[in-house]
Amino acid sequence: MKIYQHEKIITFNISAMKKILVIGASGQIGTDLTIELRNRFGNQNVIASDLRNASDEVMKSGVFEILNVLDKDGVKDIIERHNITEIYHLAAILSGNAEKEPAKSWDINMQGLFNILELAKELKLNKIFWPSSIAVFGPSTAKTNTPQFDIMDPNTVYGISKLAGERWCEYFFEKYGVDVRGLRYPGLISYKAEAGGGTTDYAVEIYYEAIKNKKYECFLSENTALPMMFMEDAIDATIGIMEADIEKVKIRSSYNLAGISFDPKTIAESIKKHIPEFEITYKPDFRQAIAESWPQSINDSVANKDWGWKHKYDLDKMTELMLREVGKKLSK
Repeated sequence: MKIYQHEKIITFNISAMKKILVIGASGQIGTDLTIELRNRFGNQNVIASDLRNASDEVMKSGVFEILNVLDKDGVKDIIERHNITEIYHLAAILSGNAEKEPAKSWDINMQGLFNILELAKELKLNKIFWPSSIAVFGPSTAKTNTPQFDIMDPNTVYGISKLAGERWCEYFFEKYGVDVRGLRYPGLISYKAEAGGGTTDYAVEIYYEAIKNKKYECFLSENTALPMMFMEDAIDATIGIMEADIEKVKIRSSYNLAGISFDPKTIAESIKKHIPEFEITYKPDFRQAIAESWPQSINDSVANKDWGWKHKYDLDKMTELMLREVGKKLSK
């Protein structure tokens, strides 16, 4: 960016003007996102935070702060001390764990978001990212190719909190001009951080067990199809919507986001191409009912039209990379 003043050209490094706070940097998304943000914008410009220490790569590559998102004054202190301009707010209790502690999960998922939105308004922050989820949909939603706008009747604590969060995000944009942007994540698959209590966690666990034990007992039935996405695609989408021109972001609740849809039987077949002796068995638990209430595939054409989103990974490409990288991790 250049500013012309008295015939002198003053050049600014845009990344130096951007100071990012990642809340929930120790989680599955936060680990990958923090690393990629630091790669793109510089280690010194991305502050990581969470209730517990993050991975070694996150801890050693830049500043890390212990932070409870329910401590609004603590969040404000970090924003002011580090001159934060943007926040990626990822802290939440996920679907499986949320069913075990509904009141606590509602408090963390909702009051945490509300604190960030209030501070963004008060401190006039540039941009906020908040993740929604396919959990906002429910039993009455179209099961396949679920469109951006459809019936939303979530029947889980996590889904209810995400739907309420979408409404608050849109409200703060419309009423106060807070530039908040969101994505409805499908199940996310990563080798850098293990899953953290979600209904789609089997799609991460299965790769670890395939390498360690050549077998896996799945907590969903074999034909339970769900929308999934490789983490690299999810990170590209997350940074992509935050870097999109403001006029291109036309939906302020959250955009549908799609990658690949598959069931446990299909992912097992993909693994067997590399580990022929791999075996999978099925023992559905309480997460089966949650999965059955969600869509089987998602239509994200609105995100593609508005700000150019496209995913890169298919199932076999993801499986090859996951087995290689998880194998490296387990051999250390």
